Amino acid sequence: MAHILVVDDEPKMTSLICGQLEDAGHSVITTTKPKEALELIKKHSFDIIITDLSMPEISGMTILENALAKGSCDVIMITAYASVETAVEAMKKGASDYLIKPFSLEELELLVNKLVKQQKLISLSTHYQAEIDDKIHRNFIGCAAATQKVKEMIKKVANSDATVLLTGKSGTGKEVAARMLHHLSPRKDKPFIAVNCAALTETLLESELFGHEKGAFTGAVARKIGRFELADKGTIFLDEIAETSKAMQTKLLRVLEERKLVRVGGVDTISFDVRVIAATNRNLKAEIEKGNFREDLYFRLNVFPIHIPNLGERKDDIIDLAQHFLKELNYPHLQISQEVARLLLSYDWPGNIRELKNVMERAVILAGGEPLSPEDFSLILDDEPLDSMTTIEGKSQQGLEIAEREMIIKALQQTQGNKTEAAKLLKITRRRLYSRMKILDIKP
Repeated sequence: MAHILVVDDEPKMTSLICGQLEDAGHSVITTTKPKEALELIKKHSFDIIITDLSMPEISGMTILENALAKGSCDVIMITAYASVETAVEAMKKGASDYLIKPFSLEELELLVNKLVKQQKLISLSTHYQAEIDDKIHRNFIGCAAATQKVKEMIKKVANSDATVLLTGKSGTGKEVAARMLHHLSPRKDKPFIAVNCAALTETLLESELFGHEKGAFTGAVARKIGRFELADKGTIFLDEIAETSKAMQTKLLRVLEERKLVRVGGVDTISFDVRVIAATNRNLKAEIEKGNFREDLYFRLNVFPIHIPNLGERKDDIIDLAQHFLKELNYPHLQISQEVARLLLSYDWPGNIRELKNVMERAVILAGGEPLSPEDFSLILDDEPLDSMTTIEGKSQQGLEIAEREMIIKALQQTQGNKTEAAKLLKITRRRLYSRMKILDIKP
C-alpha cells in the first residue's frame, strides 16, 4: 500500500483517481487547491504524488519542486497534448513519469503499482546495505600474496570510472571482487546491479539489460526499466559476458561506446551514467580466435583487467576461509584441527571457494555439532587418489589399481575382515574404503 497525494483543480478527476487507487488498496488524499497541496507536502510524507501540470496560480512544476525538496518521492505528471514538452522537462527535473489526457484509470494504476514495487526494492536495498557492505569485506578474505595483489588492484582502480574485466575460474569470487570495487568507489551509495548473462536467452537478456516498452512483444503489458537504467550513477556487473551471442555483443558494444540506449520496442534515446564491470571464466583471446567473441568489445571491456586467482594459487587463505565459513554457518566454536587442515591443504579445490564453502557446510552436518574430523570431509576424500596411503609393510604406494587392490585385500586379511580397523590401518576413512572396494570389485 502506498500513501498517495492527488492534486488536480478538476474535482471529478481527483474523485475518479481516488476511487481507482483506493480500490487497489492505496491510501489516497486529494485536493483541488495547489496551495493546500504545498501545505500537505510540508506536513506529511507521501510515497507518490499525482499532479496536474497546468493549474491556476500554482503549476504542477512547483508541486514537483516542493515534493523533491522534501525528500524521496515519486511524482507523476498529468498533462494535455499541448504541454507534452513541459512534461518532458519535468521528467528531466526529477518526475518519475507522465500521463497524457485522456488516459485510462487502469493505466494509472499500473504505473502506480510499478513505482511502488521499485520503491520496495530500493527500500530493501537500503535496509541491507550495511549488511552487504560488511559481507563484502568479510567474504573477500585472505592474506596470500595473490589475494593481496587483487585487493591492491581493486583499490587502485576503484576511484576511477574505468571499465574493469574480472577473469578467473568459476567459484573464485569474481562477484565478491566486483562488489568490493563498487563499495570502494565514489558510486558506493548508488545501485550495484548484477546480471548473469548466461542465465537468460538472447531476447530476454536484451529486455533485461535495455528494458522494453509496453506492447513491444507478447507479454509486455507494461514498460520495463532495464538494468542499465536502474544502475544509473552506480555500477552494473555483467557476469559471464563470454556467454552472450555475437548479435548481443554488437548491441552491447554500441551501448557501452555511446552510453545511450533505446528500450526494446521504443524510439526514445536514453542516456545513462554507469560504471561497467564484466567477468568471465573463459579465455577471451582464445574465444576471439575461434570467432565466438568480438575483438572490439574485448578491447572496450579490457581497460583494466584483474585476474582472480584459483584457490590453489592462494592456499594460504584456505584455513582462514574455512574458519570464516564455520562462523557463517553459526558454528564459530568449531576449530580446524591440524589433521583437518592438512587434508584441506592437500586437496586441489577444482571448484574453488564455492566448493570449499559447500564442503564445510556438509562437514558441519556430518559432524553433528561434534569437533570436525577428517571423516566429515568424505566429499573430498572420495575424490582423493589413494596414492597418499602408505602400505602395510611401509613401502611407497604408486596409486596403480593392482597394487591398491592387493593392499586393501591384505589389510582386510590382517584385520580378519574388520573394515573399520582395515581403514585405520590404511589411514583412510571407512567410507573411502567402501568406495574403493566397490570400484575394485573387492568382496566383503
